[in-house]
Amino acid sequence: MDIDLSVLRIIEREREIPLDTLIELIEQALFLAYQKTEGAWPDARAELDKASGEVRILAVEFDNDDTPIGEFDDTPTGFGRIAAQTARQVIHQRLRDVEDESVLGSFKGREGEIVSGTIQQGRDPQMVQVDLGDVEAVLPPHEQVPGETYRHGTRIRVYIADVHKGPKGTSVTVSRTHPNLVRKLFAHEAPEIADGTVEIVSLAREAGHRTKLAVRATKPGVNAKGSCIGELGSRVRAVMNELGQEKIDIVDYSDDPAKFISHALSPAKARQVDILDPDLQESRAMVPRDQLSLAIGKEGQNARLAAKLTGWKIDIIAVE
Repeated sequence: MDIDLSVLRIIEREREIPLDTLIELIEQALFLAYQKTEGAWPDARAELDKASGEVRILAVEFDNDDTPIGEFDDTPTGFGRIAAQTARQVIHQRLRDVEDESVLGSFKGREGEIVSGTIQQGRDPQMVQVDLGDVEAVLPPHEQVPGETYRHGTRIRVYIADVHKGPKGTSVTVSRTHPNLVRKLFAHEAPEIADGTVEIVSLAREAGHRTKLAVRATKPGVNAKGSCIGELGSRVRAVMNELGQEKIDIVDYSDDPAKFISHALSPAKARQVDILDPDLQESRAMVPRDQLSLAIGKEGQNARLAAKLTGWKIDIIAVE
């Protein structure tokens, strides 16, 4: 007996891989192995007996007119050892494929969700591994928050950025910098966002530093900002804790560009906003001189985020 069929039957039962599928894969691999042996017959096939597990190489015999007249046994000497080794490799690969397909099925289509995982130490210290239970996801450097530390064994919530099948199996990439991580965290903390009563219209983020989000209510009488902030700031504080104390500005959205720009410059208070060119979306905001630095922000961050949030170019000038 060249191959132990009882092993294949156990795999069929426990992993739900049909026996015929396993045998077909093994026969294909055995044929390729036979083709590498010296004097291999070009027209041949591998046969694995389903009853005995015996492996044979059957080569096609031709008459003088090159007409097939039958088959003969061309199994090389010592091929049983090769057969057993080949079968092990095929089974191992097929089990890996089944596992990858299972993981792919579990995560494909879940891009955009947030999940909790445990940080694991990987070979490359730059590529953080996150154990999600069924798979170890990768948190690459460009998805990591500057200044955030990732300690082995620490629980962390991440945003599923990408799921695909690569040469080494299913790959899940997660993010801590994606703007939608903030959206999802607020949806988790604020039922009004989750059910659509409050809408996050736009969001601008510089991960690890500050996020601005513009919100509006879709039903009369609902305080959009208050829903996001929560009682005594409980909801926004929960999100900030999850993001490592990243600062969060919540402003009211307005269809009036001037009002929206004024709100976006918070915590500075603009005295006036002029729309210079609606087509080019250029504007000018006038703020009290003592609030100019607040409106611009450290290294221009507040002005930069306000521009991203609104989609407008904002020229900020000081007035007495």
